[in-house]
This record gives sequence, C-alpha cells and structure tokens, in this order.
Amino acid sequence: MFRLSNLLNSVVEGKSARVLDGSIAIWNFTNRCNLSCLHCYSKAELDSVDTLSTEKIMETLPKLKANGVKFLIFSGGEPLTRHDIYDIAGRCKELGIVTYLSTNGLYVKKSNAEKILDTFDYIGISIDGSEKVHDAFRGLKGSFIASMKAVDLLNSYGRTKVGIRFTITKDTYDDLAFIFELAEKHNIPKVYISHLVYSGRGLDNLEIDLSKEQRVTAVNYILDKAFEYHESKRDIEIVTGNMEMDAILFYDRFIQKYPEHADEMKKRLITWGGNSAGRKLLNIDAEGNVKPDPFFPTIIGNIFREDFTDIWTDKPVELLKKLRIHPRELGGKCEKCNYLEICNGGSRSRAYAIYGDMWAEDPSCYL
Repeated sequence: MFRLSNLLNSVVEGKSARVLDGSIAIWNFTNRCNLSCLHCYSKAELDSVDTLSTEKIMETLPKLKANGVKFLIFSGGEPLTRHDIYDIAGRCKELGIVTYLSTNGLYVKKSNAEKILDTFDYIGISIDGSEKVHDAFRGLKGSFIASMKAVDLLNSYGRTKVGIRFTITKDTYDDLAFIFELAEKHNIPKVYISHLVYSGRGLDNLEIDLSKEQRVTAVNYILDKAFEYHESKRDIEIVTGNMEMDAILFYDRFIQKYPEHADEMKKRLITWGGNSAGRKLLNIDAEGNVKPDPFFPTIIGNIFREDFTDIWTDKPVELLKKLRIHPRELGGKCEKCNYLEICNGGSRSRAYAIYGDMWAEDPSCYL
C-alpha cells in the first residue's frame, strides 16, 4: 500500500512521516458474497458456508494484538454478511486495533449506517468505473447505483472516513478519470487504486491485466492528480496498492518538482520499504489459513492447527524468514535494480504465477 498523497504533503510541508508502527492483517472473515467480481482473489460466492466461528475469531484477536498487529482490514467475501461482524470489530476496539471495513456497500442501509460508522475506523467501498463498466465487472446489474448510494449515505454524516476502492484492469482502464471525477463531485475523501494480482479469479482472467504501456500511462495520470490535489489543497487522499513500483515513478516525478526535498523523500521511501508481505502484512483467509498476503500461493500456517504466535513470531517457516530480508534477494532485473530497497521487488504472487519462481522479478514491473 503506497500512501502517495500523505508522503507528498508531509515531505513538502515538513511534517513528520506517517510510519506504520506494527503490522496490518487482512482477514477474510467469510467467503460468502453477493457479487462475482472478475478479479476476486478468493473466488467468493453466495453459497459459501462460514468456517470461522465467532469463538475462534475472538480467541485469535488478542494474539494478533500481542504479535504487533495494529490494523485489521475486514474483508471477504462480503464481511457484512456475517451476523457477528460488529461484535468482532467491537472487540478489536477494546484491544486497540484499528479497523478498516472493505465492502461492496450493498448491505449498507439507513438502518445500519450509523452503526457501521460507529464501529469501524474507516470504510472502503468498491467502485470499479461508471455504471455500465462497474456492473459488468462486478457481475450484478444495479450494483453501481447501490454502492454509490452507500458511499453518499455514509459520507452524509460528515465523518470523512469513507473512501472508494478501484481496481484498474483493461476492463476499467478507460474509467480511471471517471473515478477521480466521481471523488471530486461527491466529495469523497480517499481514492484507493489497486493493480491486479494474479490470484483466484484474477489469475483465471489474466488477460484483463494492463499492458505495461497502459500501466505507465495510468500511473502517470494518478500522479498528475496527486500533484494537482496537493497544489490546489484539495482534500482527497490517493493511495495505490499491489504495485510498489509506483513509488519509484512517483520519486522520479517528485524530484523534478521539488529537488530541494529529494533526499528527504528518498529517505522516507526507503523507510516505507515497498512490498511488505510477510513482514508488515499478513492475511488470514476464511478457512483459517495464514498467508503473507491475501494473494499468496503458499500457506504458512492455520489458526485451527497452530498457535498464531508460533506461526508469525516464535516459529516462522523458512519462507517467512526469507520474505523478511530487506531488500529481498531476487532474480531477474530486480537483482541489480538501484531502487530495490524502495519497492522490495513487488509481488511474489505475480512472480510465482507467471514464472513458477517465488523469487523472480515481478512480471508487472513497468519500469
């Protein structure tokens, strides 16, 4: 996750860096979902049955906290299909874990809007383009209107904690500008743009990924908007995900505009450290499997069979130890890249999906 707006604003304005003091866990509490999105890494579907009991989840939460997890992203499937989701988030609040809800918004109604806002520290709602594009991508006619109703409803309470999440693929590429226009028109405070990772339906539908030329054009447009918002003091935060090389293109653009801040920006980018799977990021899926990130082809443990502390801290498998070397020891063009300490080689899941080699270069690297 690359918080480019935060970095841009803080460095130019001489403010302290926003440093992640701890780890982020993405927990797929369910594999049940009312949509069938083309890029879904968990291949969620409406007929899925929950494996994780409330008791097992509650038992594991204090262990996450004890092992340095400071942020917990509620994901799925659609997490709002679980009847106990508010209880789980409430327990996180008691433990001091910050909660993010990742939802398609279709279950957000006037009857539960305030409860959602009171329960979660941040809510991200998926919008994948204009109405026609979004509905086709998400597999349900009318889903765009329903999701945007949820965005507007939640933001109408004035708490500035609801953003939109957009996955950029060949199917949604032409609607990138639309997403920013939407954020501007609806006063949406945050736009998160995710690149495709080759896992689940994202691997099955590999042909929808951008070409490298498209990716460069798209990322440059995203950077244009970040600099525009910074210079105009427009309060819209931009974050990109699953493409740590964006930080290097950003740095190249930044030093042209603000050469006097080049050293400080490079220092902060190295501290950020790029891809953090297995280091500052982990995933627990709907079966209790623990992975370095949600897309990872390898499981490093299971909370039903092992103690989370053993999996993550006391007895990490060799793969986890190797992922925690920074910068990573990688092959291909990563091996001699001058910017490896910034991006950390990008996605190991994409490398494995294309080359069958966890330690190869990220095939989506566009630099």
